Amino acid sequence: MLLVIFLYALILIALGVFIGRKAKSASDFFVAGRNFNSGLLFTTLIAANLGAGSTVGVTALAYQYGLSAWWWIGSAGIGSMILAFIVGPKIWKISREYNFYTLSDYLDKRYSKFFSGFISIMMSIGTLALFSGQLLGIAWILEVVAEIPKIYGVIIGAVVTTLYFAAGGLLSSAFVNILEVAVILIGFVIALPFVWNFSGGLENIKANIPDTKYFDFFGMGSTAIIGYIVMLVPSFFISPGLIGKVFAAKDERSIKIGTSLNGLVQLIFAIIPVIIGVATFSKFPDLARPDLALPTAMKNMMPFFAGSIALAAIFAAEVSTADTVLYMLAGSLTNDIYKRFFNPDISDSKLLTLSRITTVICGIIGVILALKLESIISALTIFYSLMSVSLSAPLIFGLFTKRASNFGAVLSALIGIGVTLFVNFNGNLNLFGLVLNSSTCGIISSFIVMMLSMAVAPDN
Repeated sequence: MLLVIFLYALILIALGVFIGRKAKSASDFFVAGRNFNSGLLFTTLIAANLGAGSTVGVTALAYQYGLSAWWWIGSAGIGSMILAFIVGPKIWKISREYNFYTLSDYLDKRYSKFFSGFISIMMSIGTLALFSGQLLGIAWILEVVAEIPKIYGVIIGAVVTTLYFAAGGLLSSAFVNILEVAVILIGFVIALPFVWNFSGGLENIKANIPDTKYFDFFGMGSTAIIGYIVMLVPSFFISPGLIGKVFAAKDERSIKIGTSLNGLVQLIFAIIPVIIGVATFSKFPDLARPDLALPTAMKNMMPFFAGSIALAAIFAAEVSTADTVLYMLAGSLTNDIYKRFFNPDISDSKLLTLSRITTVICGIIGVILALKLESIISALTIFYSLMSVSLSAPLIFGLFTKRASNFGAVLSALIGIGVTLFVNFNGNLNLFGLVLNSSTCGIISSFIVMMLSMAVAPDN
């Protein structure tokens, strides 16, 4: 199995470097020349969205809570549909008009340099946690299946992703993603029947798991499910990484077809890691930690050839999302912070070089953070919470009403983050019998503040 991963990693790096030779400008690096058709947009979006959270993380959730773990990927799929038909086409038109590279470029134009800088800094912090989560997913898979120590697994993931993305940015990753998506979908489709047969089918699974909540679509409880919906649905139509990929589309039709197909595949794919997690729990209920559910299934519940393909699929899933995270980091740190605040006159060629250097540095930092994190879901929650509570209300109201002001955007982001932290440290909020977690409270607060600001102090 280790040989399979080694050869596959070399192919990804070689393909990324080969395509990367065509990246001659910052435009190629950040928006791939704005020439993505619906097929390329679909593959680069679905590759970004089927990562550690959707594979290792959701299998772990299903191992703990059963069928209701579907809501993690399901919420992402719903958010992708909103990106396809509402947010994506609207912001794409604006990006074409003003030649934007990143979401922060739009925020600078719509609100202020201060607000865009604030969001860029927040996103950089959260995105480093997200990148580390992807590396952690790679490490745990390699640790269990190939007995590679965690530190080496993290380094392998970082080296592969950093090398092929640094070569050509979005242009490289888009073509590498075609191969990755094919491997991901084939690998999981092949793995599922073997895991199902090993577990003995539905009757045996139910016999081994007497808890009826485990098979309830809402079994993990309203607090968790509402929290996922409120946190994840917006995250998948406001994410700087996903919107940056939309900026690369050649026309509005490509956005609607490519992005909606991405959402549809997520909604269907969501059930696969859930079934694998449930089946694994029925046979191995005493794992040291839930994140080991997927690698355990690969190692013990399928034959060698299927396990090898599944391992390549998981590796592809984690790496493909990690390159999107590096894309967000490179954009935030170079274009959104360095160029905007420190060197507005930087040449296109120097910005391209700086972006490549920044990608490598972020890869190193990601390795350090990954060795400190406890779980993938905890890493992803940090990112999605920061992004949803600080960005959802300003982006939505900024796109669809002229009354949204810079004052309201800043205030809604600050109060949203403040409420999230307060509830996080003081316990969930009980509102008329409905228990809301910190992310839910934060994002609701940010929307309320934004609406009040438009009534009291609208933009002139």
